[in-house]
Amino acid sequence: MPELPEAIVFDGVSEAQVQRALLRRTVVDTSRRGKHFWLALDRRPWPSFHLGMTGDVRTRDEKPIQLASSLTRNGAWPPRFTKLHLTMDDGGELAVTDKRRLGRIRLREDPGNEPPINALGFDPLLDLPSPARFTEQLRTRSAVIKSLLLDQAFAAGVGNWIADEVLYQAGIDPRRRANTLSSLEAQRVRLTLKRVVETAVRADADASRFPRTWLFHQRWGRRAGGRVGDRPVEHLTISGRTTAWVPSVQR
Repeated sequence: MPELPEAIVFDGVSEAQVQRALLRRTVVDTSRRGKHFWLALDRRPWPSFHLGMTGDVRTRDEKPIQLASSLTRNGAWPPRFTKLHLTMDDGGELAVTDKRRLGRIRLREDPGNEPPINALGFDPLLDLPSPARFTEQLRTRSAVIKSLLLDQAFAAGVGNWIADEVLYQAGIDPRRRANTLSSLEAQRVRLTLKRVVETAVRADADASRFPRTWLFHQRWGRRAGGRVGDRPVEHLTISGRTTAWVPSVQR
């Protein structure tokens, strides 16, 4: 049975509505697009989730993913900052946590075809545009390339560190306008986006398994003296977000 200790992350639904939607229902499938995911139940509406910046999904006795920005876990159950706690008929448990309360839990009749999910752009894993289409999408946009990659209406699921990693590996200055990239540069961005996301997924988002050559390991905290190999890392702010980059290789 769901426990709802705090309703702030629930978007447009009451605790009673969430309880009615989930109680004694069977999960028949799961889906994801970008940073949103949802459960298909044996009866609608279905719950959809966005974890915000510090949200997580935990099960009892399962080791959580570890990124550099992850919260420290103390092994308590249910975890701290749990917003939704589900108990299954086989004894399994699921907890949705969110320290900063920036995530959202919604009920939708058809999540993938309703707001906000139906307004998302392409998903790098699910439907990355063809090389020609990706290049054309950049040519029609004058936004700064770092800002464009973070725009969920353009690329669903690309977050701050992924955008920085992609532009570093592709050798692109994050301040460049998207429509100034050549066809070759656009293809480097596309292929690098695919490679970075696929590598992170294979590593199960475990930062210790990311390649040691990645900018990721040197981007946190604006620390002075950070280097990738012998190349200094610098930080700037683009569209309100901290951007880590390596000026000596990004043009």
